[in-house]
Amino acid sequence: MLSPTTKRASLLASGAAVAGLLLSSLAGGVSYAADNESCRPDGLYKTPGVDVPYCSVYDTEGREKMGADHQRRVIGYFTGWRTGKNGQPAYLAKDIPWEKITHINYAFGHIGGDNKLSVGTDGPDNAATGMTWPGVAGAEMDPAYAYKGHFNLLNKFKKQHPNVKTLISVGGWAETGGYFADNGDRVDSGGFYSMATNADGSVNQAGIDTFATSAVDFIRKYGFNGVDIDYEYPTTMKDAGNPLDWQLANARRAGLVQGYAALMKSLREKLDTAGATDGKHYMLTVAAPSSGYLLRGMETFQMQKYLDYVNIMSYDLHGAWNEYVGPNASLFDDGKDGELAAANVYGSSQYGGIGYLNTDWAYHYFRGSMPAGRINIGLPYYTRGHKNVQGGTDGLWGKASATTCPAGAGLTKCGDGATGIDNLWHDKDTNGVESPAGSNPMWHAKNLEKGIVGDYVTQYGFPANTALTGTYARKYDSTLVAPWLWNAQKKVFLSTEDEQSVAAKADYVVSKGIGGTMVWEMAGDYGWNATKGQYEMGSTLTSLMYDKFKAAAPYGAKKSNATLPTQAVKIDAQFTEFKLGDSNYPITPKIKITNNTAATLPGGTEFQFDYGTSAPANASDQSGFGTKVISSDHTGNNVGGLKGDFHRVSLKLPAWQSLAPGATVDLAFNYYLPVSTPSNWTVNINGTTYALAGDLARGTTVVEPGTTTPPTTPPTTPPTTPPTTPPTTPPTTPPTGCTAPAYVAGTVYNAGNEVSHNGRKYKAQWWTQNETPGTTGDWGVWKDLGAC
Repeated sequence: MLSPTTKRASLLASGAAVAGLLLSSLAGGVSYAADNESCRPDGLYKTPGVDVPYCSVYDTEGREKMGADHQRRVIGYFTGWRTGKNGQPAYLAKDIPWEKITHINYAFGHIGGDNKLSVGTDGPDNAATGMTWPGVAGAEMDPAYAYKGHFNLLNKFKKQHPNVKTLISVGGWAETGGYFADNGDRVDSGGFYSMATNADGSVNQAGIDTFATSAVDFIRKYGFNGVDIDYEYPTTMKDAGNPLDWQLANARRAGLVQGYAALMKSLREKLDTAGATDGKHYMLTVAAPSSGYLLRGMETFQMQKYLDYVNIMSYDLHGAWNEYVGPNASLFDDGKDGELAAANVYGSSQYGGIGYLNTDWAYHYFRGSMPAGRINIGLPYYTRGHKNVQGGTDGLWGKASATTCPAGAGLTKCGDGATGIDNLWHDKDTNGVESPAGSNPMWHAKNLEKGIVGDYVTQYGFPANTALTGTYARKYDSTLVAPWLWNAQKKVFLSTEDEQSVAAKADYVVSKGIGGTMVWEMAGDYGWNATKGQYEMGSTLTSLMYDKFKAAAPYGAKKSNATLPTQAVKIDAQFTEFKLGDSNYPITPKIKITNNTAATLPGGTEFQFDYGTSAPANASDQSGFGTKVISSDHTGNNVGGLKGDFHRVSLKLPAWQSLAPGATVDLAFNYYLPVSTPSNWTVNINGTTYALAGDLARGTTVVEPGTTTPPTTPPTTPPTTPPTTPPTTPPTTPPTGCTAPAYVAGTVYNAGNEVSHNGRKYKAQWWTQNETPGTTGDWGVWKDLGAC
């Protein structure tokens, strides 16, 4: 989460299983209680063999239960550093508008050099677990808890507001590649990059397992409802994320996405297992980037299936990291974005005139792979801005170039960020000097707009008699849905949010069926202090969203807008072999289709799938599969918003190419703007259309093609006699470099058995026979442990 200051738990399951009512899981053959499966959100991965208590959090439509007056989420990030102990205004748990929100994400926990989740050493100076606020009304500690600090107060107020969930958010801009020690110094070890990915780019499964286990222990200890991962950023784009992390991250770029996906899978499985034991579903969420540039290097964001929901960081879309002056978090594109124009995005037919630096584009990116209700859009309660702006309209789409960049920024060219009274919530560079950014809480921006110098300025190092230079005129663009302040005398542009823009965004959330909103950070909201005649910390914008959402219809809970088949087959479709970083345009992965059924797919078998309208309708293939877009919900540019969610694609096996059981075929796919994992797959086999099990759709039954019955459920104990047909003579030694015994077709394997096959090591998740490792997919029996 890009902070404007430092880039820095539930109702029990509703009842016992209904006797005799069992549903087959998408893993095939594993049964779960009908009451829990009926509550699983559409598309959410379920840990094999675990009865996940979804109904503790979700209703029987798969929608989150948040209280009668909360039809949509309002998620607020609550930061640990606004303690008031530094002389600046405090924002404590007592200040949270508990009635108006649904979730609180505590920022931040970090990953130490031991790969474990931590908030630092316990003690009276630890804001999370040890600090107290004597004499502050509402901040009295609850003696029921062994710890103090913010965590004590959060749980104290949760008793009064049991529908509000809390999650521990891990990472952030400053603690993705390192962490802050107890003395405040940044330690360049720990963090996501090294925990999840080894120096050679391979997945660090040992580090991931250590972290995931510690995360479960952490939320149990401190009463959180789940974990929020704020990894900035697992992308293959060179020099992405915090410049302090580049030396560590750039060497691992080729493996960051795989490490991220492995991290999400391990967290999901450990949280599911713990939740089944504890009788409550533990949530897993992420803060995800919204920039088309960053997402281009994140393959198809294939980890979305492990997440309860995604919070889109649909802000920081323009700022002083470059010279292009524009809104921090516009809702729509207007076809005039200076940064996109300079990159010829509007002039290239391949891009389809689609601008990708806006909230609507980012929402449609994720909508391509998730129900609208598992997506939340982000709003900033802080400003970004430039000074010395040249050109544009009242600064909008002008330029502001800087001659020098902040120390440690890793940039050779940057923007001229606003400073001083226009940069109240500033970071400091590696030399301790103010980083120009135009970063202010929204309450300070409101005072600037009204020509007010608040009495708090002395707490930020300004004299009490500070005078403002020039007038901060409020401007608004209804196409962008973006307000800003323009000081013509100082040539200062500050991108803001206020009632008009937030109301429009709330209406957008309601109209699209979106899950809700996320805000960074709650301490930036404003309220009017009539006694002092100034704006201060408040809840104006949060209250507005609450009022908009409380009477809204339930959010969209289905991934597909069409009616898909209720029978699914185990055919796996994966997008693989992405090129790295700036070499990945156009985007040309392979689609790898694996037939895990017992039937041979004949030549000419047709597959269809949807991809999001975040990319234009010009996808194709170079492999003779006749890939073509057969329908589109959107055409043309996206000025004022994308009109629909999906493009529908058809492809067919070549007439001469059948696909035998266990066989794989791949084709070269081609598209021009990022999309998340294409979904809503169907396959027509000998005249019958099936869904694919990998879409994890609610209400589907996994069958063999040509039948109406699920694949045979393996017995709970292995047969006492060997197979009647012995397998072919097995190899006497495993493949070179592998210590596990080689896989032998026909052999019975039980849960925990490990084998080697084709140079990789696999572990059986349950009883299996004649299922070849490497062909069962993420939801199948064989867990891939990596190369051996």
